[in-house]
Amino acid sequence: MTAALRTGRLLLRPVRSADLPAVTRLWTDPEVRRHLGGPVIDSVVRIRQRRIVGAPGFHAVVRAADGVLLGLVTVETAGRGGETEVSYQFLPEHWGSGYAREAVAAAVARALETAPSVVAVTQEANTRSRRLLEAVGLTHADSFEEWDARQVLYRRRAPGAL
Repeated sequence: MTAALRTGRLLLRPVRSADLPAVTRLWTDPEVRRHLGGPVIDSVVRIRQRRIVGAPGFHAVVRAADGVLLGLVTVETAGRGGETEVSYQFLPEHWGSGYAREAVAAAVARALETAPSVVAVTQEANTRSRRLLEAVGLTHADSFEEWDARQVLYRRRAPGAL
């Protein structure tokens, strides 16, 4: 997914320099990072800041009405057999409004236009993320231990894919 994508309330577009303060907050917020290995350290934040602006696969999710950055959705080829993987992070003040579900559903649908399947991984303990993935049509495919925590792999295949 490289081109901008609009939904009823949102715009998913490439990350811009002006987005970096909110994106940095995503990487360093303990609540956002609770199931993602914890806050990112400063030196890694600086490296990521240089690499994310305009990078393919990284999409700022902004509210179409006012341009407020709500979160990030990433769609990229994963190491897991070369499948397309979707991941996401949203600022806590925007949780519970359906924005993540709307954005992830749109990103998955767009990815499945060209990819045979889409996967997502979340910690088993992250019940909110698991519900979101199931709500957008991904199903449990595997469970495993990684990064000292139980992980769950979800997958959705494109219509007609094996």
